[in-house]
Amino acid sequence: MFRNPYDKHRDCSKVGHSEFARLTAVMSDRIWADWAVRALLTGAVVSVGCMPDTDESRPSSPNIILIMTDDQGWAQVGFHGNPYIQTPTLDRMAAESTEFTQFYVEPKCAPTRAALLTGRHGYRSGVVDTYLGRTLLDPAAVTLAELLAEDGYATGIFGKWHLGDNYPLRPMDQGFQETLVHRGGGLGQPAGPPGNTYWDPVLEHNGESKKYVGYCTGIFTDQLIDFIRANRDRPFFGFLATNVPHGPFDVDEEWIEPYREMGLPERTARVYGMIEEFDHNLDRLLKELDELGLTERTIVVFLTDNGPTQQTFTAGLKERKGSAYDGGTRVPFLFRWPGQVEPGRQVDRVAAHIDVVPTLLEAAGVGAPSQPFDGVSLWPLLSGATALEDWPDRTIYLQNHRGDIPQLNRNASARTQRWKIVQPLGKATDPMPPGAEFELYDMSVDPGETNNLAAEHPEIVEKMRRGYEEWFRDVSSRGFEPARIHLGSSREPRTTLSRFDWRGDYDERAGEDALGYWPVVIEQQGGYDIVLRFAGPLPAKGRAWVSVGAVTVEQEVPAGSASCEFPGIELEAGPVHLEGLVEYDDLVRGASFVDVGLVH
Repeated sequence: MFRNPYDKHRDCSKVGHSEFARLTAVMSDRIWADWAVRALLTGAVVSVGCMPDTDESRPSSPNIILIMTDDQGWAQVGFHGNPYIQTPTLDRMAAESTEFTQFYVEPKCAPTRAALLTGRHGYRSGVVDTYLGRTLLDPAAVTLAELLAEDGYATGIFGKWHLGDNYPLRPMDQGFQETLVHRGGGLGQPAGPPGNTYWDPVLEHNGESKKYVGYCTGIFTDQLIDFIRANRDRPFFGFLATNVPHGPFDVDEEWIEPYREMGLPERTARVYGMIEEFDHNLDRLLKELDELGLTERTIVVFLTDNGPTQQTFTAGLKERKGSAYDGGTRVPFLFRWPGQVEPGRQVDRVAAHIDVVPTLLEAAGVGAPSQPFDGVSLWPLLSGATALEDWPDRTIYLQNHRGDIPQLNRNASARTQRWKIVQPLGKATDPMPPGAEFELYDMSVDPGETNNLAAEHPEIVEKMRRGYEEWFRDVSSRGFEPARIHLGSSREPRTTLSRFDWRGDYDERAGEDALGYWPVVIEQQGGYDIVLRFAGPLPAKGRAWVSVGAVTVEQEVPAGSASCEFPGIELEAGPVHLEGLVEYDDLVRGASFVDVGLVH
């Protein structure tokens, strides 16, 4: 019998708005019912609790370390033939792992992370883009961390979350018991403290802001190692999600200079230096497992979140991050488990981010509740229980573009073992050109996607296009209303809203002069202190105002002020929009940050 995993959020009635609570509960049931029916009809659901364990020699409850770097492409490793980059640890890990050589993720990072941690396409949980409120993971989504924690695992994340900075969207609200993350999509972005850099950053440790000393990758690795040491006598799941080599491409000069000396472009030299520095920290991590005697009972998985940001060396793949071509979506995937998977083996069956959760759960023999997935467990291929020729063909669907609401056919692809259709246009916010058509490639002979065969095989294009359209309708059935940040919760007494997560009816909402609002839920009726913080001191006297639903309060702001306080605003419980604005010199701008706290 199916168990509804969304029951974890049935306390939604506590927000104090009965109609909102009722609709939320109904939506959870509707999502689950759709999944259950589809599971019975198609067999697409993996019921984790019923997974057979045929290998009695396999350790029970192995430790799991999942490692994901940020914007590192398929070819930015030594083991894929890159003649410049130095990744000795990754190269050694590849020799000790089984590698899936046709492994896919989304063209951009937040949708990949949502799929990676839930086993479901990001569209199902409302994650459609990388900023402006489009990255917020539906609180009803069930993560790998939650499933493992329920089975007794210690769980921790170190690095990049990128799926929501406030309750109930933080990693600590989604199953991670130990959390050290930066806000938003990266250090130095609008979600975090002004002036934050890759060195000595302010990070969020279990919901509290704290300044750390050192370079970000080393800090995250150190904290993961401490987590492992503290939990060495119980099963643990550690997620090391670095923010490198994502921009702003900063790392100590000692890592950059060797690549400059090779004559590489400056950005490439910096990216390669960041990757080599990460590789050094990976070596420290793997040595720690050896020293603690944990190597044989620890699964280590490595992958990246999308393609690279530059194309100095691509191993022949077309385009880069953001593209539906393989240069944007095909990434390394290594699965290391000494004694359990064959080292140095390569598997060419198509696989994707949605497969990681069901794979790890089956490999670990976790007796979790039944959970609906878009992905499938790859464990039969990893363990050798299923021969490659007996593995059924499948279609991997991928899509990502800018905007609040996904649109059919924009920057989309569908990939079977042999064929791939791709419609590469429309990845930005600009209108789709008329007459955009899907291209067709035979990936068995043309991995660089150079020879479009659509005119020669229209029947294949049409069949795959119909499949893509059915997929799109299915994964879009939830709708794309953003998840709401909760204010006045005991789990986050003081909430800081950033423009990284706001919404609005504007084409561009990230600049200093932008406007936007936050969809929120006021959990408790009462008085709230609200502080607007501006991008900098106002050059002239102005007025500031804050609107929360039907309540609007305003006041004068002296020249030179960098913030404005609104104490004790009385608010009713329920879902509303919150907006904070300042006007001076005939300009109207949105606040950079809004701090909200319940006072009575």
